[in-house]
Amino acid sequence: MKTMNRLIPIYPLIFMLFVNPFSWSRVSPLQTQTTSTEKFGQRPEVAVPSRPVKPLYEGQPVKPGSGIEFTPASRIVTMKLAIEDPNGYFRPNIRRENFAVYEDGVRQKNVTVEVDHSPVSVALLVEFGGRYHELTKILGEDVATAGRQFLDVLEHDDKIAVFKYDANVETLVDFNQSHDVLDGVFNRLTTPGFSEANFYDAVLATLDRMKNVPGRKAIIVISSGIDTFSKTTYQEVLQAARVSSTPIYSIGLGRLMQQEAYIYGDKAPFARIDWNGAEKQLAELAKVSGGRAHIIDSKVEIPAIYDDIMENLRLGYVISYVSSNPAASRPPCKIRVELIDPKTGKPLTVLDSNGKPIAAKVFLQETSSPAPASGD
Repeated sequence: MKTMNRLIPIYPLIFMLFVNPFSWSRVSPLQTQTTSTEKFGQRPEVAVPSRPVKPLYEGQPVKPGSGIEFTPASRIVTMKLAIEDPNGYFRPNIRRENFAVYEDGVRQKNVTVEVDHSPVSVALLVEFGGRYHELTKILGEDVATAGRQFLDVLEHDDKIAVFKYDANVETLVDFNQSHDVLDGVFNRLTTPGFSEANFYDAVLATLDRMKNVPGRKAIIVISSGIDTFSKTTYQEVLQAARVSSTPIYSIGLGRLMQQEAYIYGDKAPFARIDWNGAEKQLAELAKVSGGRAHIIDSKVEIPAIYDDIMENLRLGYVISYVSSNPAASRPPCKIRVELIDPKTGKPLTVLDSNGKPIAAKVFLQETSSPAPASGD
């Protein structure tokens, strides 16, 4: 599938609609659509659950590229939409009849909308080494805890690989191994010994490892972001992350380790570590790759962060329709998706958890040549 142009949301501060280049493995195309809100018992407005006022991750939501598939034999167009609020949270409860799809200005009929819960392939890259025993002790404890908590959000069809790094990268679990082996992996981790912490080399190696992994995928980095002696420069790994098709979700341990460093005062050798610089680099790597950066002050934040990451990776709306254009080949076309009240055709009203209406007209438009579906 090809990556298409960036989208242009008309109301970015109210409600945003993006198209993601995901694979669609759990969606059955072309079901008959019912447009009667009475049949579903739905009111003309949509209520959404309560969300934190401030997002769990640092920075602004990333606007991903768009991807569309076209099957020439049947003229079926399929696209994946992630409907998000201004904080980047997935918006549930949008019904089939709320979607209006236009191709070159012509409203498409028999539009099917499904919620996709696709399996994911995740590389978990954890820092496990460094030059200072006082810091690696807390590092060993935090990494083991965070690793075990990640297992709670995995589903049966997910694939997981675990890598730890110090001066080098070591594979603890590969994608072809059973989930059963994961339980003991983090229990075997103890306090790391003295070593370099070659963060840039480790990220570059993991990005390379993910190139041939199919489907929906990501790298979750659990690290302070400190690099001591990598051959790879930061600019090199930043460029590799920018051009990769694998988003990086970082969980920064720097603040936890910095709290430990304070105990030893400003005379300790690790008092000179640039914690803020490492934190910014973690955030930038996540941003340019299409992921998110989470910086934690306490280990109690980790389960909610995993929920946020996996929701962002897994969930989306899949729209399929038979194009009204009879041509088997696909010249560039304009596709527009709106959220509407099917009774009136006006923009859909979304209510927050307090019942307050939020203007929610969503306008997505792009010029694209849909990529042929696999096997066509």
